[in-house]
Amino acid sequence: MENSPYNDLASAYRTHLLLEKSLSRNSVEAYMDDLSKLLNYLLTIDKHPQEVVLEDLQDLVISLHGMGINPRSQARIISGIKSFYRFLELEKRITKDPTELLEAPKIGMKLPEFLTLFEINAMIDSIDLSLPEGQRNKAILETLYSCGLRVSELTGLRFSDLYLDEGFIKVEGKGGKQRLVPISKTAVKEINLYLLDRNHVPVKKGYEGILFLNRRGTSLSRVMIFNLVKMYAEQAGIRKNVSPHTFRHSFATHLLEGGANLRAIQAMLGHEKITTTEIYTHLDRDFLRSEILEHHPRNRREQG
Repeated sequence: MENSPYNDLASAYRTHLLLEKSLSRNSVEAYMDDLSKLLNYLLTIDKHPQEVVLEDLQDLVISLHGMGINPRSQARIISGIKSFYRFLELEKRITKDPTELLEAPKIGMKLPEFLTLFEINAMIDSIDLSLPEGQRNKAILETLYSCGLRVSELTGLRFSDLYLDEGFIKVEGKGGKQRLVPISKTAVKEINLYLLDRNHVPVKKGYEGILFLNRRGTSLSRVMIFNLVKMYAEQAGIRKNVSPHTFRHSFATHLLEGGANLRAIQAMLGHEKITTTEIYTHLDRDFLRSEILEHHPRNRREQG
């Protein structure tokens, strides 16, 4: 969008996402990428964003389909465009939102893979503790599973975020929002064992406060964590498409199956909306039925 005649509008929207919405830079870039698809299309029909009507946007959706963009990606782009027009309406740059009746393609809910407790234990047991990074990697997997962290939250953990005696860690999530997350005694034990090894790592200046370090004494990258998880899944003979997010999903799934409250899981995962957390409620029908029969007040009264 460097040479776009809509640069001022795009720049104002970017500032809104960063300052008003407090989104991470990665999220902002995703929204701006969606906006670029709209603005590039408007250049072809010689229309300003503030002149757009519903029919223009419907033609854009048809063009996205013609480009071979799958329904899920189309829905994401449309969501980004709707966000842009809500911004224009908020700023009183338009009087009517043309996306109000714009429909996204119907898509089914795609549930990410999750691991059983047996599979998680198999991955952790496959770690060779005789290797220099073995204990560190064991502490990483235990922390991922114990706390349900995003990869960026794990790699950003600092000593000042640890309250291990109290059984909590402080996590900085999306948009710089902080939350306290309980950590298991097992993860605490593995972190403390790792710290004995970390004391022998030559730490580069500026990384003294980072918890998990690579062999060069700097912070681990997200790609490194991804590769570690893939490697241990293969070693454990797991054929699922496993990534660090799989541990996060498994964390939430196992809590739900154990009877944890959905609002509590929402808080631990750092989800802004409960609807985001509800993707984890893929429990089978019999389990849900037994839970309702056991906990609904009418059923309890009949049992009494």
